Amino acid sequence: MVRNLKVMLVAGEPSGDLHGSCLAEEILRQQPGARLFGMGGRLMKDAGVRLLFNPTSISSIGFLEALKSVQVLRRLLLRLGEIADRQQPDVVVLIDFPGFNMRFAEILKRKGIPCVYYFSPSAWAWGRGRAEKVAETVTKVLAVFPFEYEVYKEAGADVEFVGHPLLDIVPEPIPKEEARETLGLPQDVPLIALLPGSRRQEIKGLLPIMLKAVELLREKMPGIQPVVAAAETIPVEEIRKSPGGLCKDLHVIQGQTYGVLSAADIAVVASGTATLETALMGVPQAAVYRTSSSTYYAAKLLLRIPYVTLPNIVAGREIIPELLQNDCTPENIAAHVQRIWQDDEWQRMGAAYAELRQRLGEGGAVSRAARIVLDIGQYGSAAGER
Repeated sequence: MVRNLKVMLVAGEPSGDLHGSCLAEEILRQQPGARLFGMGGRLMKDAGVRLLFNPTSISSIGFLEALKSVQVLRRLLLRLGEIADRQQPDVVVLIDFPGFNMRFAEILKRKGIPCVYYFSPSAWAWGRGRAEKVAETVTKVLAVFPFEYEVYKEAGADVEFVGHPLLDIVPEPIPKEEARETLGLPQDVPLIALLPGSRRQEIKGLLPIMLKAVELLREKMPGIQPVVAAAETIPVEEIRKSPGGLCKDLHVIQGQTYGVLSAADIAVVASGTATLETALMGVPQAAVYRTSSSTYYAAKLLLRIPYVTLPNIVAGREIIPELLQNDCTPENIAAHVQRIWQDDEWQRMGAAYAELRQRLGEGGAVSRAARIVLDIGQYGSAAGER
């Protein structure tokens, strides 16, 4: 007889909250009596996870930036360890958030609690050592990329390729006219979507550059209008108060990224999961990012791959321009957007997007992931052999 399981889910960033919520919904669909609890954001709460902590508002990227909240995260580690002792979950699912979750995995291993890593640390980017460390501490790795599976397999991890859940999550774009009408956007103008990220430091560092690029574009494309796809973690008022936030005709729409992308002709996107979402929506894009000098140069030394954006990594070649650090300037962004728009570059990009979708595998990733999580919770680490 299958017993109802206690499943602990741990996510620390908005993207992890999204994937955690989809996984939670599927776990409850497959086992309605399961008890879900842990750490995440509003989406996971809405999906049926009893939230103990919500760190999504303090999540950060970069070595120096993360120090601002390291004491908070350390206390969270201790508290979650205590909760795991009291609750004795049948299985714990770690979702992304590697700086935190790799440490929590070590705690769980010492306690003898089965642990599944979903959206595991990017060992394919940072080297075999990270994969080996994960292999030593977790029960199972659920790989979302084929090349990720190979790296973890070679490192000795118990790994299974489930496919990428964005294939199930990202909807088919709705007709542009319908999307604009629904969102209250103008119909007869070129529309550029700006996706500056979900962290405050990204809004502060990237949005003013994006908006300045729009002003430069208007010198040659007078009708172009920007629309910011704002994450739910950032209040709209903060975006409007940011430098450049009072840009003429600026539209700010919160929590409807896919609608904004359906409405847009082109996008400028902060490097991260959103670049892959934009590709799956079929929208031409330029990827941008800028962080502290120390973080950037440390990453340059450690990174083992030539690209940083997911579409390019999956494709194995540059299919979207990457404008990073010193190349992330209003002038460069404006020039690349204009080239994509006017040189029919969007047609080449669209063909590359179709290849990209094929490389990501088939849909059903979330269902496969949920089944594996429940099996491990029910039968232990041997579930992977079943």
